[in-house]
Amino acid sequence: MDELDKAILRELQSDARKTNREVAAAVGVSPTTALDRTRALRQRGVIRGAILDVDLKSIGRPVQALIAIRIRPPSRRNIEAFREWVSTLPDTLGLYVTTGTDDFIVHVAVPDNDSLYEFVIDRLTQRPEVADVRTSIVYEHIRNNGIAPSR
Repeated sequence: MDELDKAILRELQSDARKTNREVAAAVGVSPTTALDRTRALRQRGVIRGAILDVDLKSIGRPVQALIAIRIRPPSRRNIEAFREWVSTLPDTLGLYVTTGTDDFIVHVAVPDNDSLYEFVIDRLTQRPEVADVRTSIVYEHIRNNGIAPSR
């Protein structure tokens, strides 16, 4: 990844809806060069897509939580089954498979605290492989959308 690729990536990370002409002007190359480079970044898997950032409060899901979960016994079958199940739930925003004390951290968005309680008690703890659950309410989620390449 050279400096031009990094510059194009910075521009698209700041606003993925920028037109190719806008990106080209910002990085100082022709639209054809910018398009070729952007396509190459996609083909190499550097750019995997664009994600719509939705305001959770305005869609009725203002309460976020991080839920740490321990699976027992920690077999591949149990881990994979739980991963597949929890990642498809409509309240799940993100799923992290981790090492250490917890096997998973699940990021959820729900309408209210009662819904969070139901998610944890009625859904998670009903799974036989779930040995422990710890929930932390998220007061504020700040995301860095402009991460720079390390090289």
